[in-house]
Amino acid sequence: YEAYPTQQVTLRDLFNHRSGLPGDAGNELEELGYDRGTILHRLRQVKPASSFRSTYSYSNFGLTEGAVAAARAAGMSWEDAAEAKLYKPLGMTSTSSRYADFVSRENRATLHAQLDGRWRPLAKRDPDAQSPAGGVSSSARDLAAWMRLELGKGQYDGKQLIDADAIGETHLPLMQRGKHPITGAPVFYGLGWNVEYGRYGEVWGHAGAFSAGARTLVSLLPAEQLGIVVLSNAFPTGVPESLADTFFDLVMSGKATRDWVADWDSLYGQLFGPAIEAAIKRYSTPPASRLPALPLSAYAGTYANPYIGEAVVAEKDGRLEIRLGPDGKRAFPLSHFDRDLFTYHPSPEMPTMLAAITFEIGPDQKAIGVKIDDLNALGLGVLKRTGG
Repeated sequence: YEAYPTQQVTLRDLFNHRSGLPGDAGNELEELGYDRGTILHRLRQVKPASSFRSTYSYSNFGLTEGAVAAARAAGMSWEDAAEAKLYKPLGMTSTSSRYADFVSRENRATLHAQLDGRWRPLAKRDPDAQSPAGGVSSSARDLAAWMRLELGKGQYDGKQLIDADAIGETHLPLMQRGKHPITGAPVFYGLGWNVEYGRYGEVWGHAGAFSAGARTLVSLLPAEQLGIVVLSNAFPTGVPESLADTFFDLVMSGKATRDWVADWDSLYGQLFGPAIEAAIKRYSTPPASRLPALPLSAYAGTYANPYIGEAVVAEKDGRLEIRLGPDGKRAFPLSHFDRDLFTYHPSPEMPTMLAAITFEIGPDQKAIGVKIDDLNALGLGVLKRTGG
Protein backbone atom coordinates (compact mmCIF):
# COMPACT_ATOMS: atom_id res chain seq x y z
CA TYR A 1 0.00 0.00 0.00
CA GLU A 2 2.92 2.34 0.71
CA ALA A 3 6.14 2.88 -1.24
CA TYR A 4 8.66 2.44 1.58
CA PRO A 5 7.53 -1.03 2.77
CA THR A 6 7.14 -2.12 -0.85
CA GLN A 7 10.79 -1.32 -1.51
CA GLN A 8 12.21 -2.63 1.77
CA VAL A 9 10.10 -5.60 2.89
CA THR A 10 12.05 -8.85 3.38
CA LEU A 11 11.24 -12.48 4.03
CA ARG A 12 12.17 -11.88 7.66
CA ASP A 13 9.54 -9.11 7.90
CA LEU A 14 6.86 -11.37 6.47
CA PHE A 15 7.74 -14.44 8.52
CA ASN A 16 7.65 -12.55 11.82
CA HIS A 17 4.56 -10.55 10.86
CA ARG A 18 5.91 -7.03 11.12
CA SER A 19 5.13 -5.80 7.59
CA GLY A 20 2.16 -3.77 8.82
CA LEU A 21 -0.34 -5.92 6.92
CA PRO A 22 -3.53 -6.37 8.99
CA GLY A 23 -3.97 -9.89 10.31
CA ASP A 24 -7.12 -10.86 8.43
CA ALA A 25 -6.17 -9.29 5.10
CA GLY A 26 -6.82 -11.76 2.30
CA ASN A 27 -8.67 -14.29 4.44
CA GLU A 28 -12.05 -13.00 3.29
CA LEU A 29 -10.98 -13.26 -0.35
CA GLU A 30 -9.91 -16.85 0.19
CA GLU A 31 -13.33 -17.61 1.68
CA LEU A 32 -14.89 -16.27 -1.52
CA GLY A 33 -12.81 -18.66 -3.62
CA TYR A 34 -10.14 -16.39 -5.11
CA ASP A 35 -6.81 -17.98 -5.96
CA ARG A 36 -3.47 -17.16 -4.35
CA GLY A 37 -2.18 -14.91 -7.13
CA THR A 38 -5.33 -12.79 -7.14
CA ILE A 39 -5.31 -12.41 -3.36
CA LEU A 40 -1.64 -11.46 -3.11
CA HIS A 41 -2.06 -8.91 -5.90
CA ARG A 42 -5.06 -7.30 -4.20
CA LEU A 43 -3.28 -6.91 -0.87
CA ARG A 44 -1.72 -3.72 -2.20
CA GLN A 45 -5.12 -2.06 -1.62
CA VAL A 46 -5.13 -2.79 2.13
CA LYS A 47 -4.13 0.06 4.41
CA PRO A 48 -1.47 -0.99 6.95
CA ALA A 49 -2.55 -1.66 10.52
CA SER A 50 0.69 -0.17 11.83
CA SER A 51 3.85 1.48 10.61
CA PHE A 52 6.39 -0.78 8.94
CA ARG A 53 8.36 -3.06 11.31
CA SER A 54 6.83 -1.50 14.42
CA THR A 55 4.15 -3.98 15.47
CA TYR A 56 3.41 -7.70 15.35
CA SER A 57 0.22 -8.58 13.44
CA TYR A 58 -0.25 -12.22 12.47
CA SER A 59 -1.01 -12.53 8.75
CA ASN A 60 -1.56 -15.78 6.90
CA PHE A 61 -1.22 -14.11 3.53
CA GLY A 62 1.78 -12.06 4.59
CA LEU A 63 3.63 -15.26 5.49
CA THR A 64 2.32 -16.86 2.29
CA GLU A 65 3.85 -14.05 0.24
CA GLY A 66 7.22 -14.59 1.93
CA ALA A 67 7.11 -18.34 1.33
CA VAL A 68 6.09 -17.97 -2.31
CA ALA A 69 8.93 -15.49 -2.86
CA ALA A 70 11.48 -17.87 -1.30
CA ALA A 71 10.30 -20.78 -3.45
CA ARG A 72 10.26 -18.62 -6.57
CA ALA A 73 13.89 -17.68 -5.95
CA ALA A 74 14.66 -21.40 -6.07
CA GLY A 75 12.69 -21.74 -9.32
CA MET A 76 9.95 -23.80 -7.65
CA SER A 77 6.37 -23.57 -6.51
CA TRP A 78 5.87 -23.55 -2.76
CA GLU A 79 4.21 -26.97 -2.87
CA ASP A 80 7.08 -28.53 -4.81
CA ALA A 81 9.70 -26.87 -2.62
CA ALA A 82 8.09 -28.08 0.61
CA GLU A 83 7.88 -31.61 -0.73
CA ALA A 84 11.41 -31.74 -2.16
CA LYS A 85 13.27 -29.99 0.64
CA LEU A 86 11.36 -31.12 3.73
CA TYR A 87 8.77 -33.87 3.36
CA LYS A 88 10.75 -36.32 1.19
CA PRO A 89 14.08 -36.03 3.07
CA LEU A 90 12.23 -36.74 6.33
CA GLY A 91 10.17 -39.61 4.88
CA MET A 92 6.93 -37.72 5.51
CA THR A 93 4.92 -39.81 3.06
CA SER A 94 1.53 -38.78 4.49
CA THR A 95 2.26 -35.05 4.28
CA SER A 96 1.41 -32.58 1.53
CA SER A 97 0.86 -28.87 0.93
CA ARG A 98 -1.79 -29.60 -1.71
CA TYR A 99 -5.47 -29.92 -0.87
CA ALA A 100 -5.97 -32.40 -3.72
CA ASP A 101 -3.56 -34.81 -2.02
CA PHE A 102 -5.50 -34.54 1.23
CA VAL A 103 -8.92 -35.30 -0.30
CA SER A 104 -7.47 -38.15 -2.35
CA ARG A 105 -6.49 -40.02 0.83
CA GLU A 106 -9.01 -42.56 2.05
CA ASN A 107 -7.78 -42.19 5.65
CA ARG A 108 -8.33 -38.53 6.48
CA ALA A 109 -10.06 -36.51 9.20
CA THR A 110 -13.32 -34.68 8.50
CA LEU A 111 -13.55 -31.16 9.91
CA HIS A 112 -16.15 -30.66 12.64
CA ALA A 113 -17.87 -27.70 14.31
CA GLN A 114 -20.59 -27.52 16.92
CA LEU A 115 -24.29 -27.10 16.10
CA ASP A 116 -27.07 -27.52 18.67
CA GLY A 117 -24.64 -29.02 21.16
CA ARG A 118 -23.33 -31.69 18.78
CA TRP A 119 -20.13 -31.95 16.77
CA ARG A 120 -20.98 -32.19 13.07
CA PRO A 121 -19.04 -32.33 9.77
CA LEU A 122 -20.40 -29.02 8.54
CA ALA A 123 -17.91 -27.84 5.94
CA LYS A 124 -14.97 -28.58 3.73
CA ARG A 125 -12.09 -26.17 3.39
CA ASP A 126 -9.65 -25.81 0.53
CA PRO A 127 -6.66 -23.84 1.94
CA ASP A 128 -4.49 -23.94 -1.18
CA ALA A 129 -4.49 -20.14 -1.53
CA GLN A 130 -2.64 -19.81 1.79
CA SER A 131 -0.94 -23.19 1.71
CA PRO A 132 2.38 -22.00 3.21
CA ALA A 133 0.57 -20.62 6.25
CA GLY A 134 -2.20 -23.18 6.75
CA GLY A 135 -2.38 -25.75 3.99
CA VAL A 136 -0.36 -28.69 5.25
CA SER A 137 -2.10 -32.01 5.82
CA SER A 138 -0.10 -34.54 7.77
CA SER A 139 -0.10 -37.29 10.36
CA ALA A 140 1.19 -37.62 13.91
CA ARG A 141 3.93 -40.01 12.74
CA ASP A 142 5.18 -37.63 10.04
CA LEU A 143 5.14 -34.63 12.34
CA ALA A 144 7.19 -36.55 14.91
CA ALA A 145 9.96 -36.69 12.29
CA TRP A 146 9.67 -32.94 11.74
CA MET A 147 9.91 -32.31 15.51
CA ARG A 148 13.10 -34.37 15.60
CA LEU A 149 14.54 -32.16 12.85
CA GLU A 150 13.70 -28.99 14.79
CA LEU A 151 15.02 -30.28 18.11
CA GLY A 152 18.09 -31.68 16.35
CA LYS A 153 19.04 -28.23 15.01
CA GLY A 154 18.54 -29.30 11.42
CA GLN A 155 19.99 -32.78 11.83
CA TYR A 156 17.93 -35.92 11.19
CA ASP A 157 19.12 -39.53 11.37
CA GLY A 158 22.73 -38.36 11.42
CA LYS A 159 22.41 -36.09 8.39
CA GLN A 160 22.57 -32.29 8.53
CA LEU A 161 19.57 -31.46 6.32
CA ILE A 162 19.44 -27.78 7.31
CA ASP A 163 22.35 -25.63 8.41
CA ALA A 164 22.26 -25.38 12.22
CA ASP A 165 22.74 -21.60 12.25
CA ALA A 166 20.03 -21.14 9.63
CA ILE A 167 17.38 -23.15 11.48
CA GLY A 168 18.52 -21.51 14.73
CA GLU A 169 17.57 -18.12 13.27
CA THR A 170 13.91 -19.22 13.15
CA HIS A 171 13.83 -19.75 16.93
CA LEU A 172 15.15 -16.33 17.94
CA PRO A 173 12.66 -13.96 19.67
CA LEU A 174 12.28 -11.07 17.22
CA MET A 175 8.91 -9.42 17.95
CA GLN A 176 7.32 -9.00 21.36
CA ARG A 177 3.79 -10.37 21.52
CA GLY A 178 2.97 -9.58 25.12
CA LYS A 179 2.10 -12.11 27.81
CA HIS A 180 0.81 -15.64 27.64
CA PRO A 181 -3.01 -15.47 28.09
CA ILE A 182 -3.08 -18.21 30.74
CA THR A 183 0.28 -18.14 32.55
CA GLY A 184 1.32 -14.53 32.03
CA ALA A 185 4.79 -15.59 30.78
CA PRO A 186 6.45 -13.32 28.18
CA VAL A 187 5.82 -14.43 24.59
CA PHE A 188 7.72 -13.41 21.46
CA TYR A 189 7.59 -14.29 17.78
CA GLY A 190 10.48 -15.55 15.68
CA LEU A 191 10.37 -16.69 12.06
CA GLY A 192 7.23 -18.79 12.03
CA TRP A 193 7.52 -19.72 15.73
CA ASN A 194 6.17 -18.41 19.00
CA VAL A 195 9.03 -18.24 21.50
CA GLU A 196 7.89 -18.36 25.12
CA TYR A 197 9.81 -18.29 28.40
CA GLY A 198 7.59 -20.29 30.70
CA ARG A 199 7.56 -22.49 33.73
CA TYR A 200 9.90 -25.09 32.21
CA GLY A 201 12.17 -22.75 30.27
CA GLU A 202 12.23 -21.77 26.62
CA VAL A 203 9.42 -23.15 24.46
CA TRP A 204 9.05 -23.06 20.68
CA GLY A 205 5.46 -23.44 19.65
CA HIS A 206 2.63 -22.60 17.33
CA ALA A 207 -1.09 -23.13 17.16
CA GLY A 208 -3.36 -23.33 14.15
CA ALA A 209 -7.10 -23.04 13.72
CA PHE A 210 -9.73 -23.02 10.98
CA SER A 211 -13.22 -21.93 11.93
CA ALA A 212 -14.20 -24.64 9.43
CA GLY A 213 -13.27 -27.22 12.06
CA ALA A 214 -9.57 -27.75 12.83
CA ARG A 215 -7.35 -26.99 15.83
CA THR A 216 -3.68 -27.94 15.94
CA LEU A 217 -0.68 -27.30 18.14
CA VAL A 218 3.05 -27.97 18.29
CA SER A 219 5.08 -27.28 21.42
CA LEU A 220 8.80 -27.99 21.82
CA LEU A 221 10.96 -27.81 24.92
CA PRO A 222 14.46 -27.71 23.36
CA ALA A 223 16.45 -27.94 26.60
CA GLU A 224 14.79 -31.30 27.30
CA GLN A 225 14.70 -32.50 23.65
CA LEU A 226 10.99 -32.93 24.17
CA GLY A 227 8.03 -32.03 22.02
CA ILE A 228 4.38 -32.74 21.34
CA VAL A 229 2.03 -32.23 18.39
CA VAL A 230 -1.73 -32.29 18.85
CA LEU A 231 -4.08 -32.52 15.86
CA SER A 232 -7.80 -31.98 16.32
CA ASN A 233 -10.56 -31.94 13.71
CA ALA A 234 -12.81 -29.64 15.76
CA PHE A 235 -13.27 -25.91 16.34
CA PRO A 236 -13.43 -24.03 18.66
CA THR A 237 -11.69 -25.94 21.42
CA GLY A 238 -8.75 -25.43 23.74
CA VAL A 239 -8.04 -29.16 23.95
CA PRO A 240 -4.74 -29.07 21.95
CA GLU A 241 -3.17 -26.50 24.29
CA SER A 242 -4.50 -28.22 27.40
CA LEU A 243 -3.16 -31.61 26.31
CA ALA A 244 0.29 -30.15 25.64
CA ASP A 245 0.41 -28.25 28.94
CA THR A 246 -0.73 -31.34 30.86
CA PHE A 247 1.85 -33.46 29.04
CA PHE A 248 4.72 -31.16 30.04
CA ASP A 249 3.43 -31.03 33.63
CA LEU A 250 3.38 -34.83 33.86
CA VAL A 251 6.88 -35.19 32.42
CA MET A 252 8.51 -32.35 34.33
CA SER A 253 6.54 -32.32 37.60
CA GLY A 254 4.85 -35.70 37.82
CA LYS A 255 1.33 -34.26 37.94
CA ALA A 256 -0.92 -31.70 36.30
CA THR A 257 -0.51 -28.31 37.98
CA ARG A 258 -3.98 -27.00 37.05
CA ASP A 259 -7.12 -27.79 35.05
CA TRP A 260 -5.72 -26.78 31.68
CA VAL A 261 -8.81 -27.93 29.75
CA ALA A 262 -11.08 -25.57 31.67
CA ASP A 263 -8.66 -22.66 31.29
CA TRP A 264 -8.12 -23.06 27.55
CA ASP A 265 -11.73 -23.87 26.69
CA SER A 266 -12.80 -20.78 28.59
CA LEU A 267 -10.31 -18.64 26.68
CA TYR A 268 -11.44 -19.91 23.28
CA GLY A 269 -15.05 -19.49 24.30
CA GLN A 270 -14.37 -15.85 25.14
CA LEU A 271 -12.57 -15.28 21.83
CA PHE A 272 -15.30 -16.58 19.55
CA GLY A 273 -18.51 -17.03 21.54
CA PRO A 274 -19.43 -13.39 22.30
CA ALA A 275 -19.09 -12.22 18.67
CA ILE A 276 -21.31 -15.02 17.41
CA GLU A 277 -23.84 -14.53 20.19
CA ALA A 278 -23.97 -10.76 19.59
CA ALA A 279 -24.64 -11.26 15.88
CA ILE A 280 -27.32 -13.84 16.58
CA LYS A 281 -28.98 -11.61 19.17
CA ARG A 282 -28.89 -8.57 16.91
CA TYR A 283 -30.19 -10.13 13.72
CA SER A 284 -32.12 -13.26 14.68
CA THR A 285 -35.40 -11.37 15.19
CA PRO A 286 -36.44 -8.44 12.95
CA PRO A 287 -37.72 -5.32 14.76
CA ALA A 288 -41.42 -5.37 15.61
CA SER A 289 -42.02 -2.20 13.60
CA ARG A 290 -39.72 -3.00 10.71
CA LEU A 291 -40.13 -1.11 7.47
CA PRO A 292 -40.97 -3.02 4.31
CA ALA A 293 -38.32 -3.48 1.66
CA LEU A 294 -38.48 -1.80 -1.70
CA PRO A 295 -39.47 -4.01 -4.63
CA LEU A 296 -36.76 -6.63 -4.96
CA SER A 297 -35.95 -5.34 -8.43
CA ALA A 298 -34.68 -2.12 -6.79
CA TYR A 299 -31.82 -4.07 -5.19
CA ALA A 300 -31.02 -6.47 -8.04
CA GLY A 301 -27.92 -5.68 -10.07
CA THR A 302 -24.15 -5.93 -10.19
CA TYR A 303 -21.94 -4.20 -7.63
CA ALA A 304 -18.16 -4.14 -7.43
CA ASN A 305 -14.97 -2.72 -5.99
CA PRO A 306 -11.33 -3.54 -6.84
CA TYR A 307 -10.74 -5.59 -3.67
CA ILE A 308 -13.87 -7.76 -3.28
CA GLY A 309 -14.58 -7.90 -7.01
CA GLU A 310 -18.13 -8.34 -8.27
CA ALA A 311 -21.26 -9.07 -6.28
CA VAL A 312 -24.38 -9.99 -8.24
CA VAL A 313 -27.72 -9.50 -6.47
CA ALA A 314 -30.65 -11.21 -8.16
CA GLU A 315 -34.19 -12.35 -7.45
CA LYS A 316 -34.59 -16.08 -6.98
CA ASP A 317 -37.70 -17.90 -5.82
CA GLY A 318 -39.29 -14.73 -4.50
CA ARG A 319 -36.30 -13.55 -2.50
CA LEU A 320 -32.88 -11.99 -3.04
CA GLU A 321 -29.66 -13.90 -3.53
CA ILE A 322 -26.13 -12.51 -3.59
CA ARG A 323 -23.36 -14.21 -5.56
CA LEU A 324 -19.74 -13.45 -4.67
CA GLY A 325 -16.26 -14.52 -5.66
CA PRO A 326 -14.85 -15.55 -9.06
CA ASP A 327 -17.68 -16.25 -11.51
CA GLY A 328 -20.16 -15.79 -8.65
CA LYS A 329 -19.44 -19.26 -7.29
CA ARG A 330 -20.47 -18.40 -3.71
CA ALA A 331 -24.25 -17.94 -3.55
CA PHE A 332 -26.08 -16.81 -0.40
CA PRO A 333 -29.83 -16.30 0.02
CA LEU A 334 -30.74 -13.04 1.75
CA SER A 335 -33.41 -12.59 4.41
CA HIS A 336 -35.14 -9.25 4.82
CA PHE A 337 -34.54 -7.64 8.20
CA ASP A 338 -35.59 -3.99 8.04
CA ARG A 339 -36.13 -1.70 5.03
CA ASP A 340 -32.83 -1.88 3.07
CA LEU A 341 -31.00 -4.20 5.48
CA PHE A 342 -30.84 -7.92 4.79
CA THR A 343 -29.03 -10.75 6.56
CA TYR A 344 -27.29 -13.92 5.42
CA HIS A 345 -25.26 -16.82 6.78
CA PRO A 346 -21.70 -16.23 5.49
CA SER A 347 -20.14 -19.37 6.92
CA PRO A 348 -21.55 -22.90 6.48
CA GLU A 349 -19.45 -24.18 9.38
CA MET A 350 -21.10 -21.63 11.71
CA PRO A 351 -24.73 -21.92 10.56
CA THR A 352 -26.10 -19.77 13.40
CA MET A 353 -23.81 -16.82 12.54
CA LEU A 354 -25.52 -13.91 10.79
CA ALA A 355 -24.07 -10.95 8.92
CA ALA A 356 -25.76 -7.83 7.58
CA ILE A 357 -25.95 -6.48 4.05
CA THR A 358 -27.16 -2.90 3.75
CA PHE A 359 -28.10 -1.27 0.46
CA GLU A 360 -27.58 2.42 -0.25
CA ILE A 361 -30.60 3.84 -2.07
CA GLY A 362 -30.36 6.56 -4.69
CA PRO A 363 -32.87 9.34 -5.43
CA ASP A 364 -34.63 7.13 -7.99
CA GLN A 365 -35.43 4.60 -5.25
CA LYS A 366 -32.94 2.13 -6.67
CA ALA A 367 -29.87 0.77 -4.87
CA ILE A 368 -26.61 2.46 -5.87
CA GLY A 369 -24.34 0.62 -3.47
CA VAL A 370 -24.12 -2.18 -0.91
CA LYS A 371 -22.13 -2.68 2.29
CA ILE A 372 -21.35 -6.27 3.24
CA ASP A 373 -20.50 -6.24 6.94
CA ASP A 374 -18.78 -9.61 6.94
CA LEU A 375 -16.33 -8.35 4.28
CA ASN A 376 -15.89 -4.86 5.70
CA ALA A 377 -13.48 -5.43 8.60
CA LEU A 378 -10.79 -3.55 6.66
CA GLY A 379 -13.20 -0.97 5.26
CA LEU A 380 -13.16 -2.66 1.85
CA GLY A 381 -16.63 -4.20 1.94
CA VAL A 382 -18.52 -1.31 0.32
CA LEU A 383 -19.37 -1.95 -3.36
CA LYS A 384 -20.90 0.43 -5.89
CA ARG A 385 -23.43 -0.50 -8.53
CA THR A 386 -21.82 -1.10 -11.92
CA GLY A 387 -24.74 -2.41 -13.92
CA GLY A 388 -28.15 -4.05 -13.93
